[in-house]
Amino acid sequence: MAKRAKKSVVPKVKVTLVKSTIGYDNRQAAVVRGLGLRRLGHCVELPDAPSIRGMVHKVRHLVRVEEVSS
Repeated sequence: MAKRAKKSVVPKVKVTLVKSTIGYDNRQAAVVRGLGLRRLGHCVELPDAPSIRGMVHKVRHLVRVEEVSS
């Protein structure tokens, strides 16, 4: 049986939707949906990757970001 690799700790960020996408560009609404946010106040924990950071940067006026300590 193969040995299991040690599970590396991946840093995470908690993203919360604090403002509605109504009245903003459809591309921004698509980014919010791509982050997995569905409604106001909804939070998701995502890996702290450059792609996620770029998405958050595009909609930084609609979301709140917190770093999650594991």
